[in-house]
Amino acid sequence: MDPRVLDPTTGKEIEGNSVAGVLVFAKSWPSMLRTVYGDHQRFLDVYLKPYPGYYLTGDGCVRDSDGYYWITGRVDDVINVSGHRIGSAEVEHALVSHPKAAEAAVVGFPHEVKGAGLFCYVILKDGVGDGDDTLRGELKQCVRKEVGPFAMPDQIIFTSALPKTRSGKIMRRILRKIAEGDTSNLGDTTTLLDPSIVDELKEKARALGLQVLSRQVSPA
Repeated sequence: MDPRVLDPTTGKEIEGNSVAGVLVFAKSWPSMLRTVYGDHQRFLDVYLKPYPGYYLTGDGCVRDSDGYYWITGRVDDVINVSGHRIGSAEVEHALVSHPKAAEAAVVGFPHEVKGAGLFCYVILKDGVGDGDDTLRGELKQCVRKEVGPFAMPDQIIFTSALPKTRSGKIMRRILRKIAEGDTSNLGDTTTLLDPSIVDELKEKARALGLQVLSRQVSPA
């Protein structure tokens, strides 16, 4: 397999290590997707046409200083903040650029002024502690520097883990519900690797008074 990192805007290859962009493949391989059943044109439009000559995975990635690739999330997971289309993956990448952050997940929530705000869940590295407002400020500045002032997070919760399935997929549906203050019906959580993390996140949201966020937004 021949992975490459492309600039999402120009489609140009990004050389070297310690870089971030869109993950593509420059060559075919035996197990790759070949078509979409009943809609081959869709396959071409989604996977081959966006960046001619490359197979688009649909994922953002980081190639670290050692040349290893890290998947940062789907590039089509976009949040519209004050007219700016912001990919959750780029904000997550900016957050984990902080030396005390180990992992992050970003979702949108209704905002009465911006349309949607950015709600961030951050796991800190071992030995860092529980996190405080000073660290929240530092994380926001990381996003401001890496993405732009329009992408400044509205809320940051420090957590010991994220709600993931046994296969490692983050259940963003649950994160969005908590961010919106709607925890009465989180749906089926039995597929989570550790269902107890949901209660931790709900409690931390309540501790910060975030349960009223959804009520601050006037009905359309």
